[in-house]
Amino acid sequence: MLSLLLIVIAAFFFTGIVVRTKSLASGRKGPGIMQPIKDVIRLFKKGAVYSKTSSIIFQIAPTIYFSSVVMAMLVVPFGQSKGLISFNCDFIFFAYVLALGKFFSIISALDTGSSFEGMGASREALYSMFAEPALFILMGSFALLTGYTSFQEIFAALHIGSYLSYALATLATFVLVMIAMIENSRMPIDDPKTHLELTMIHEVMILDNSGFDLGLLLSAGYLKFAIYGALVVNLFVGIVDYQYAIPLFFIIQFLMAVAVGLIESFMARFRMNHNAQFIVALTSVSLLIFFGAILILGKFN
Repeated sequence: MLSLLLIVIAAFFFTGIVVRTKSLASGRKGPGIMQPIKDVIRLFKKGAVYSKTSSIIFQIAPTIYFSSVVMAMLVVPFGQSKGLISFNCDFIFFAYVLALGKFFSIISALDTGSSFEGMGASREALYSMFAEPALFILMGSFALLTGYTSFQEIFAALHIGSYLSYALATLATFVLVMIAMIENSRMPIDDPKTHLELTMIHEVMILDNSGFDLGLLLSAGYLKFAIYGALVVNLFVGIVDYQYAIPLFFIIQFLMAVAVGLIESFMARFRMNHNAQFIVALTSVSLLIFFGAILILGKFN
């Protein structure tokens, strides 16, 4: 329950901190930290508009997408506190419940019959497919290292006490942050502010969504950032007392949001044909973590 509350609080501010960081980096005053939440609240007050050519899939997809993110959030632990849902191999459930939401988001875009949204859906499916092995190898490496297969037990047993383990935690942080960027279609994979349909990925998929449905999709994106931030926090808090772990949670979430804002401010988006290469390279980083885990366990001896 504690992890659920902390993730929701972090989601309220995460995107706003990203926006403020980008504004300050470009020398602008920019909107306030709460502006993204105000935008979502305004959307929730509006009704959704549906095309006569779309089916029931387009109407239910935003709700399923949002629900899948909430279900994934219930699995994430915090320090010694389990998530509301916890069982062996729950990280597999975490990955595939997010994939279920992504699936409905993709077929919703295809359901509109728009060629632009179809292109965005195909790219989203490709990049998500390439990103999944990196997450599975990462969590499988930690399962091998700790001897446990659930999120809470893995993070509780993951003691960082040597230079090699510090290196593994740093690489794991990089992988999780990049997966969060891919899952939310942010720079350098996609530019959320672009207005050119031919190069959009996620933004072109939700062009036909409006009102309450669009609010659900944006809220799910905010929560996903906070969820991956919570996974990064769990790499370091482990068995730390709550009086230190809770402030550390918000400090790491803040630093991750600032990092996302700086990446989007000073990096150009990759060329479309380089995106897949970059995402596959994340799997190579996860493989380095796997071999590092084997070294720690002395399996090469």
